[in-house]
Amino acid sequence: MYLRELFSEPEVDEAVKTIWSRSGGKQVRKYRCTSGQRKGRIVAKAATCNAPLNQKAKITLSKTKRRKGSALNIKTAKTKRSNPASKRLKRINKPSKVRFSNRRRIK
Repeated sequence: MYLRELFSEPEVDEAVKTIWSRSGGKQVRKYRCTSGQRKGRIVAKAATCNAPLNQKAKITLSKTKRRKGSALNIKTAKTKRSNPASKRLKRINKPSKVRFSNRRRIK
């Protein structure tokens, strides 16, 4: 991994913001859509933000969330509290200003 991968934004239009996400136990680069139909959603490829929606998948997901929404929320919260990869992501996705603002400078 190169430093430029950590600190540079992708060569994509303003519709996405680069973030870190989990894939298994590893951290991978993903994108958060900042505009369009998928605003706020995290996707693997930046091009997905402007892709047409799959209506059948949308209906299936809404049915699943109606049935198991609260159970999914409980499981997700438990994972975010206990999984080391999730804890790591919480730290590295914070903007650098926030991460380093409380440290004193040594003269």
